[in-house]
Amino acid sequence: MGEMVIREEVRRLPAYRFTPHAQPVKLDQNEAPDDAPELARAVAERVASAALNRYPPLHPVDLERALAERHGWPAEGVVTANGSNVLIQALAIAAGIGRSVLTVAPTFAVYAAQARVLGAELVEVPLGPGFSLPEAPLTRALEGRSGVAFLADPAAPTGNALDPAGLARLARAAHASGRWLTVIDEAYAEFAGLDHDDLARELDSVVRLRTFSKAAGLAGARLGYALASPDVAVHLRKVLLPFCVGSVQVAAGLAVLERQDLVAARVATVRAERARLAAALERLPGVAVFPSVTNFLLFRVDDAERVHSGLLERGVVVRRQDHLPGLGGCLRVTVGLPGENHAFLAALEGVLAVEAARG
Repeated sequence: MGEMVIREEVRRLPAYRFTPHAQPVKLDQNEAPDDAPELARAVAERVASAALNRYPPLHPVDLERALAERHGWPAEGVVTANGSNVLIQALAIAAGIGRSVLTVAPTFAVYAAQARVLGAELVEVPLGPGFSLPEAPLTRALEGRSGVAFLADPAAPTGNALDPAGLARLARAAHASGRWLTVIDEAYAEFAGLDHDDLARELDSVVRLRTFSKAAGLAGARLGYALASPDVAVHLRKVLLPFCVGSVQVAAGLAVLERQDLVAARVATVRAERARLAAALERLPGVAVFPSVTNFLLFRVDDAERVHSGLLERGVVVRRQDHLPGLGGCLRVTVGLPGENHAFLAALEGVLAVEAARG
């Protein structure tokens, strides 16, 4: 009886899909592969000086000023929250309710999930060949609608970079309509060496999302931010709950921003290991690996379910993606530490040998 009072959109919504595993080699959530000791100490020192008995500032001004300095962006246009997921929700509330949420498929599941739970029209356009940006269908989808468009670049879960010229043309078409906000999710930008700074400066309807969960290694802290025009940012802050960024999160964020040298070293290591891992996967029979500019690799096998289970039996957990449109047979592996990557490759070779013997 009680469930009947829950909105139909929520009752129909499937839960976010993630199954935790206790395997020692964890390569399933695209986290940073290490908790750098120097960085951990810097965070601990910052947290130790935080007044945890007091509410944090309504908005973390010190952190937003530091982020503004890092990006050369107006401080009043930096909006922080307890994770970029929360900012996705806030943007969907601010610009999508009663309107449309436009995105591609497959992509980060939170965009579609928030559209559904908020009762916005969800428009999903399949990715083009090679997971490319479907520019023409997206542009057509803008017509006669208004709302917010979410595009991840680099793309997830596919790992490729989108065509910058096509993305710029799409954002300009959305801007010219006067009815759309374009959100570019740059969660993996550090690994690709790309951003959309010029486009966001040109178009005040473009919002960039960033996270501390990937390159910065603070997935456990839950901290993300938006780089928006000050006019958009002032309304985005209205949607966020008060005091949504805690003192511990602020301390961790400031500590990481002060040690960008350590973050850069981590990114360089991940890039080198990504190339090594991709080359090794390409040599394995029955494996097709897709190009990636992120900290993960998408690859296809004959039987994703059995390969995933075989890896679990050998102490390695990767992420199944074969339930997503266009990703039949696909698994996703995070680029880990050299030893973890070696363990994954050895386990995968073992699983593939068993599968080959079965015929």
